[in-house]
Amino acid sequence: MIFKYTGTFLLPTLALMLISFAAYSRFERASMLEILHSDFVRTARAKGISQSRVIFRHAFRNALIPVATLFSLNFGAVLSGAIITETVFGWAGMGTLLVNSVRQFDPPMLMGWLAVTATLIVLFNLIADVVYGVLDPRIRLG
Repeated sequence: MIFKYTGTFLLPTLALMLISFAAYSRFERASMLEILHSDFVRTARAKGISQSRVIFRHAFRNALIPVATLFSLNFGAVLSGAIITETVFGWAGMGTLLVNSVRQFDPPMLMGWLAVTATLIVLFNLIADVVYGVLDPRIRLG
């Protein structure tokens, strides 16, 4: 039964993922280049830790912090309404709700949409803050 709906979700999911994939990879690359020249990475290399362990245990985790920020903002934005993707694939979602309420001038619906969207953005920013603590132990609160 699961395979029946896989094709239905595959193309919209790919469309939404590929929009942000270039930005994620550019942010990760820039962050990784900056982190690889930092003092704690040089210290780890000087201790004799293997190159792969230095990259994955030390550098990569710290380089994921800006990407976690970008991901949380994009995820909240995608859930609040991907108008073009919903239009192309014929799905009625938050984007369609926004467009219809603007066309019909429905202020209560617009305020509800705004409240849900703002709540999602705040929620995903909170999740990103928790992820920061997991990625970098120096960020954790005492």
